[in-house]
Amino acid sequence: MAGIRNIRNFAIIAHIDHGKSTLADRFLEICRAVPERELVEQYLDQLEIERERGITIKAQAVRLNYQNYVLNLIDTPGHVDFTYEVSRALAACEGALLVVDATQGVEAQTVANALLAMENDLKILPVVNKIDLPNAEPDRVAREIEESLGLPAEEAIFVSAKTGENVDRLLQKLVEKIPPPQGNPGLPLRALIFDSFYNPYRGAVVLIRLFDGLIKPGMEIKLMGEGSEFIVDEVGYLLPKLVSQPELKAGEVGYLMANIKNISQTRIGDTLTEVKRQAIKPLPGYKRPKPLVFSGLYPLAPKDYEKLRDSLAKLALNDPSLQYQPETSAALGFGFRCGFLGLLHMEIVKERLEREFALELLATAPNVAYLVKLKNGERIEVNNPAKFPPLGEVESIEEPYVTAVIITPKEYIGQVMEISTERRGEQLSLQFLSANRAELKYSFPLAEIIFDFYDLLKSRTRGYASFDYELADYRQSDLVKLEVLIAGEPIDALSLIVHRDKAYYRGRELVNKLKSLIPRQLFDVPVQAAIWGKPIARETIKALRKDVLAKCYGGDVTRKRKLIEKQKLGKKKLKQLGRVEVPQEAFIEILKV
Repeated sequence: MAGIRNIRNFAIIAHIDHGKSTLADRFLEICRAVPERELVEQYLDQLEIERERGITIKAQAVRLNYQNYVLNLIDTPGHVDFTYEVSRALAACEGALLVVDATQGVEAQTVANALLAMENDLKILPVVNKIDLPNAEPDRVAREIEESLGLPAEEAIFVSAKTGENVDRLLQKLVEKIPPPQGNPGLPLRALIFDSFYNPYRGAVVLIRLFDGLIKPGMEIKLMGEGSEFIVDEVGYLLPKLVSQPELKAGEVGYLMANIKNISQTRIGDTLTEVKRQAIKPLPGYKRPKPLVFSGLYPLAPKDYEKLRDSLAKLALNDPSLQYQPETSAALGFGFRCGFLGLLHMEIVKERLEREFALELLATAPNVAYLVKLKNGERIEVNNPAKFPPLGEVESIEEPYVTAVIITPKEYIGQVMEISTERRGEQLSLQFLSANRAELKYSFPLAEIIFDFYDLLKSRTRGYASFDYELADYRQSDLVKLEVLIAGEPIDALSLIVHRDKAYYRGRELVNKLKSLIPRQLFDVPVQAAIWGKPIARETIKALRKDVLAKCYGGDVTRKRKLIEKQKLGKKKLKQLGRVEVPQEAFIEILKV
């Protein structure tokens, strides 16, 4: 077992698609952590969905043996929606490799992740990757890193994770530059829970970083935040498969199993200590992430409600940024209101629930949380448009604003400004990182960027712009509640909160779409969009015309008229009693709008 002086705990951080997972593959290869026949590309991306999309979603830890050193590596995601995963990984490390693409240069998430590492007082090693590409400019990128982040250009190590060029030198530099962990095995146990997942046979498997003391099977441990106590069954390393050990000591990263069946008891960021010899002070945990985007998840088959509840609990153990609570919809039945860190996070969670737990789900239109000030002076947070208080009780509505950083080549500055203005963006600053790359800072209403802003930005800049944002504050806006009425009845699942300037266009789009999706009835069905109950757009689904004259094959015209009058009376009665059933397929299609 390596002494604490020979341990190095580090994370790999970067913008999305700059080569973190490929670099991790080369480390696994050089350190022979995985048999050659088992080594596949992006080995640490264990989820099927990660491999399909080519992105890292979950931070993954692995222990590597290099020369006389033990390297505990954590590979982290690069997309803005998974910044929380990065912050958890950094709390368990002493250093970070900041990987930057030699062709793309410094991008928005590069800056965000580097600042996170600086906040955690980590030693940052800049790494310029993809030097094997014909259009690579490592020297320019190294200067860009120095200008934008203050990390000396001469410290940057030029590597190609794909070919393995200079990766061995990087490992050598890592051992020299990143400090060993501080900690004393003789002190009372203090271990930080930085991740966990559910094993159907063994319960919760908890991933820990030990700061003081030691932990071994049979020891009685306590979660300092939660207060619950357990007896340790097994401890070990992630090599990257779970390999049991007699004990774990201060400075090490590993896992423990303690027959934890109630998965809500392991809160990520909590501190573990020994019951007999308790630590006085817990480790600083994590700020609980604040969801930015909300959506309702409903099972297509009502009988799957209990299964969805259990599945969400298991997934939340692995993804603590997911928050949920039960809700009911008149149109969709029983489901859960879920909070996500962004639209990609929402997509991934829905897809994981469907794949890993064999569920068929319907997600309502994503929206953000609003602060509503009532006329009685009370302030409430509303994240479901259907639960908005009546207009007569509302004094003002505040919506969340974010501060966004957009990094783009200078020739696309005009396009970036144009789409930002369309989305009610307010420019804060513009500065040049180099002769041909600019950084723009904007203040945006969150509701304007969660849908398709990132896709639009990429298409207008031919994929060269990068985008990162963080929540800033709440500001008062002229917002309205847009409802959809079918035959005079509001459909709660289709309610939206929109800016007054865009309400008419959004309403018109919704009623046009619904007109083509709702099956025709035996009577005319009005489909309306209304602001606070006042209609602003309307389409009518024409009645099915039953041929009542088919059986009337002869005789006087008065016989035909009599049958038509009788049909009119029947239709009038149907209109009074008729209730329009909106099919599930219509909801699925309309929620895509």
